[in-house]
Amino acid sequence: MPPGRPPDPAIAASMRAVRLRRRGGPEALALEQIATPSPRVGEALVRVHAAAITRDELEWPVDRLPAIPSYELSGVVAALGQGVESVAIGEPVYALLGFDRDGAAADYTAVPAALLAPKPRTLGHIESAAVPLAALSAWQGLFDHGGLREGQRVLIHGAAGGVGQFATQLAHRRGAHVLGTASRPDHDLARGFGADEVLDGAVADLAGAVEPVDLVFDTVGGERLERSPAIVRDGGRIVSVAEEPSERVSRAPIEARYFVVEPDSGQLVEIGRMLDRGELRVAIDSVFPLEDARAAFERSLATGKRGKVVLRVAGDETAA
Repeated sequence: MPPGRPPDPAIAASMRAVRLRRRGGPEALALEQIATPSPRVGEALVRVHAAAITRDELEWPVDRLPAIPSYELSGVVAALGQGVESVAIGEPVYALLGFDRDGAAADYTAVPAALLAPKPRTLGHIESAAVPLAALSAWQGLFDHGGLREGQRVLIHGAAGGVGQFATQLAHRRGAHVLGTASRPDHDLARGFGADEVLDGAVADLAGAVEPVDLVFDTVGGERLERSPAIVRDGGRIVSVAEEPSERVSRAPIEARYFVVEPDSGQLVEIGRMLDRGELRVAIDSVFPLEDARAAFERSLATGKRGKVVLRVAGDETAA
């Protein structure tokens, strides 16, 4: 079926979509009416109920404009492309999309079916959309790249931030001793997520404050990342999702690496189970309708947020 034609007569031929028209910030966004995509081989068409926003994501697609932003979604499968058997029409799903294609700030989006995971049963679409990027970043940083094991000591920079909140909870659940850096107003928040010790992120001499750790997981970058080697034991690791560690940070005998989160439906399945068991919780800062996407992206750039900024795309909000 050619792109742009609706895959089913019940699905409208056109849809609303927020598109980044030119390089820039929220002012470069426009709500437009465009053709509804058709799922290609291996894809599913998802009716988007909610899409989440990541700070600075409008800088990502500047080489393929106009582009639809928002790479985290929760919704319901509306149609299937050829060869798709892993999901069914009507199934609630959530996902992190690839960053090399259009996002989910639209009524519908065509998604490789392999990226879709069952939506957590106990969460609504708004909360579910707020999970994928932050939770997968935390999971992959701690376990895939950081090799964190039960009984080890981990320091999480930005323990009360979007990724840091999930990292703190996951590390605590893994049985690690969790230290976190956070601004003073966020210390209680970080403890509530499972941090055993919370340090002021502005303190320069971390080495004098606590015993060495096996892993530093950095979600902040800057000076906190630069100061991290002083608190890591020999043979330990520094993993950053914020920026590439400098040569000074990367010197032996400490391994330091930077990574970009990758979509992973298998990990989302396990994260969804943890959410349904009440082992993880989600923080929402604010919710905006799709028509107010500019205001939503402006909020995502603001300081003092406590959780994710989410676009409500469909009018309903249910846990089904």
